[in-house]
Amino acid sequence: PRGVLEADYQALLRAVCADRLRLAAENRDRLEDMTDYYTLWAHQIKTPIAAMDLILQTQELPESGSLKQSLFQIQQYVEMVLCYLRLDSETTDFVIRACPLDPIIRTALREFAPSFIHKGLQLHYTPVSCSVLTDEKWLLFVLEQLLSNAVKYTPHGSVTVCLREPQTLVIQDTGLGIAPEDLPRVFEKGFTGYNGRSDKKSSGIGLYLCRRIAENLGCEISAASAVGIGTTVSLRFGSEACKNVRYE
Repeated sequence: PRGVLEADYQALLRAVCADRLRLAAENRDRLEDMTDYYTLWAHQIKTPIAAMDLILQTQELPESGSLKQSLFQIQQYVEMVLCYLRLDSETTDFVIRACPLDPIIRTALREFAPSFIHKGLQLHYTPVSCSVLTDEKWLLFVLEQLLSNAVKYTPHGSVTVCLREPQTLVIQDTGLGIAPEDLPRVFEKGFTGYNGRSDKKSSGIGLYLCRRIAENLGCEISAASAVGIGTTVSLRFGSEACKNVRYE
């Protein structure tokens, strides 16, 4: 400092910077505590879910079908919480390698087979024989979210899963469709749109997570829809993966 006034300014700036660093550290600690708590909660809640699933498998009741569907939805919501927590975590580990696409799709379809049967929906699946550069676990989560939406918003009709050129996986339903004014925003965080507001249960997180994961996997995700006709979601696989990944 070249005088008393500059010395006072410097002391004030040092105090402000120290206070800012303290607040940033406190916020970081609170965020870590909250993340740890919800991660622990998500893992603990799996135990009673597994117990309820076992009971429903051993006891056939008139309401078993509806109860199993509700329990399946709870499982999906828990996985969504874990995905949301892991997505921005420093320990998130995307492992990109060449994976056969057909087994991943079939795993997702098996998960939703009871939902198709419960709602009386037809499934049209054309087996694929290609491999893509992706992370199997995270891609499976994306497919499950897209199938969940397709089943949820298709009161009757069918869901079609197929591969189109160039290396684009398509999930198409004959459901309610998306309003034209909502379509550009369906991948935004927290956006529910007309269907979500009517359903009263939509969180607006599922498609947002799909977009975030697709970006990390080096994919392009897009949606086309017509009200009363259905929705088509396309997942185009690329040859490059984005940040936060490692290769095998």
